Amino acid sequence: MSHTPRLLDPGFDLTLRPMRYPQFYEMYRDAIRNTWTVEEVDFSLDVNDLKHKLGPAERHLIERLVAFFATGDSIVANNLVLNLYQHINAPEARMYLSRQLYEEALHVQFYLTLLDTYLPDPVARAKAFAAVENIPSIRAKAEFCFKWIDSIQGLQRIETVEQRRQFLLNLICFACCIEGLFFFAAFAYVYYLRSRGLLHGLASGTNWVFRDESCHMAFAFEVIRTAREEEPHLFDDELKAQVVRMLEEAVECEMQFAQDVLSGGVAGLSPKDMRQYLQYCADQRLAQLGLPKHFNATNPFAFMDLQDVQEVTNFFERRVSAYQVGVEGEVAFDAAF
Repeated sequence: MSHTPRLLDPGFDLTLRPMRYPQFYEMYRDAIRNTWTVEEVDFSLDVNDLKHKLGPAERHLIERLVAFFATGDSIVANNLVLNLYQHINAPEARMYLSRQLYEEALHVQFYLTLLDTYLPDPVARAKAFAAVENIPSIRAKAEFCFKWIDSIQGLQRIETVEQRRQFLLNLICFACCIEGLFFFAAFAYVYYLRSRGLLHGLASGTNWVFRDESCHMAFAFEVIRTAREEEPHLFDDELKAQVVRMLEEAVECEMQFAQDVLSGGVAGLSPKDMRQYLQYCADQRLAQLGLPKHFNATNPFAFMDLQDVQEVTNFFERRVSAYQVGVEGEVAFDAAF
C-alpha cells in the first residue's frame, strides 16, 4: 500500500515538481541572495586594538574564542554531510543543505583569516588549531557534540521510530545547542567587546556569520516542525525530556568554557550573567521547538537584546545593494525581500 512520502522516509527523492516543501526552496533562494565574502572584512583596526587596547584578560578571552571558532564550524559541516544530507529526503531541502555547507566553509575561512591576523606567532596559531585536543573547556564542547550527533553516524537508513527519534535528537542538538547556544554565547563575547568600541572587524564579520547561523537554525526548526506534523508520535514525553536534559547539559558545558574564558576577570562580564544568558537562549530554543520554557530566565545583556532584531534588519537595510545577486531570465529573483 503506497502512502504519501514523508520528509524522513529513507531514500533519495529526486523530484522537484510537484514541490512538496516550497518553504525550503524559499530558504535556499534567500540564502543565495545574501552572499558575502571574507575579503570584505577589514581587520586593520583590530590589530591595533589587540596591541594597544586589550588587557591580558580580554586577550585571553579572544584567544579562547578564536580557538573555539577554529573547530566549531568544521564539526557542523561534517554533521551536515555525514548525517543530515543523507536523511532529510526532499530535493529542495537538500538544495538548502548544500548552500549551508558552502556557508559553513565560508565561516571556516573567516575564522582561519581571523586566526592568521590575530595570532601572527606560528606556535600560538598551531596551539589554537589544536584546541580540541589541548584546551579542556573546548574539548568538553566537542565531546558533547559528538555524543549527541555521532549516534546516527552508522545509520544508512532511518526506518524505525527509534531511529527517527535519534535523528531528531541529532538535529535538535545541532540547532539548539551547537548553533543556538555555543555559537550564540561566542557571539555575546564578540558583541560585548564591540559595545566597548573594540574589534570592529571581528564584529562586522560576526554580523554576517550571525545572520547565516540564524537562517541555519530556522531551517533546522522547520525540518523538525515538518517531521512533527507528519509523524506526531515521534514527539513523545521521553523525547521532550531528553531535549530538556540535552539543553541542561549544553548550558553546563558552555559554563565550563565561560569559567575559562572569563578566568582573567573581564570587567562587565560575569559567569553568573553568562549562565543567565545561556538559560535565556535555551528557553528561546525550547519555544522554537514548541516546548514550554524550562529556566524562565531573562536576558541580562542589554547589548544582546537588540542583536536578534537589529543585526538581521541592518543586514537587509545596509547590504541590499551589495548583496542582491542579479540573475537574468526566468529564474530572476524578486527584487523585494
